[in-house]
Amino acid sequence: MNFEIISTDKAPAAIGPYSQAVRAGNVIYTSGSIPVEPSTGEVVAGGVAEQAEQALKNMKEVLISAGASLDSVVKTTVFIKNMNDFASINEVYKKYFTGSFPARSCVEVARLPKDVLIEIECIAVI
Repeated sequence: MNFEIISTDKAPAAIGPYSQAVRAGNVIYTSGSIPVEPSTGEVVAGGVAEQAEQALKNMKEVLISAGASLDSVVKTTVFIKNMNDFASINEVYKKYFTGSFPARSCVEVARLPKDVLIEIECIAVI
């Protein structure tokens, strides 16, 4: 099977040996998107809502560079530092995903890269 590596400077560069996303046929698999400002490489200021917003913006830019959009997303996985933030994250999440929501898993984890509060990955079909 042929696959294409997806990369954009409108989202943070990978901080390890991985790609921002991979397109295999008509399916796009994104790596985890964390709340880093692409131009500075720094974690955005604020709490979990601000971080969720930036993580979703970054994921959206990766999808756009792959020829997709948030409307193309069929599944997300959300990793959060504190399950008590679930409601706040949902408020931001529903601004980006409207209408038919993608399937989703949400998992509380002990630690995330750069000690962020949230990381989101997705699978999209175009």
